[in-house]
Amino acid sequence: MSADSGIESAAMPVAAYKRILQQVLDRRPSGMRQRLAEALGKNRSFISQISNPGYATPIPVQHVERIFEICHFSKEEKKLFLAAYRRAHPRRLQGNGQGEGNPARRVTVTLPDLGDAQKNRKLDALIADFATLAGKLLRDD
Repeated sequence: MSADSGIESAAMPVAAYKRILQQVLDRRPSGMRQRLAEALGKNRSFISQISNPGYATPIPVQHVERIFEICHFSKEEKKLFLAAYRRAHPRRLQGNGQGEGNPARRVTVTLPDLGDAQKNRKLDALIADFATLAGKLLRDD
């Protein structure tokens, strides 16, 4: 058995959920990858890495719910994705507001327009990350 085969088998569970994301993105209108990149405060190459099953780069847990929202996952797609994500990362979704045991709610926040699209994306991502972390801290109390 080669050293590479261990790496390949470790990447297989990650590739499974990335395939689901890739299929969802392929069925969406052009520009969806760019919109997702902007919503996550990342560049388009990051979206290429997290949606390509050939790359071992995992999808960070803090982005999962936002990906569902932006890409308009169906209930079935979300269920399949979460099952594959749990197989790949058994402990990551615990206590993060993801999945059946931790319902999430949506709150709308009005932010100032900073006059720069990149700065606005960064602020949006900062607020989303803050809300995720604050919710986790309060839930743990």
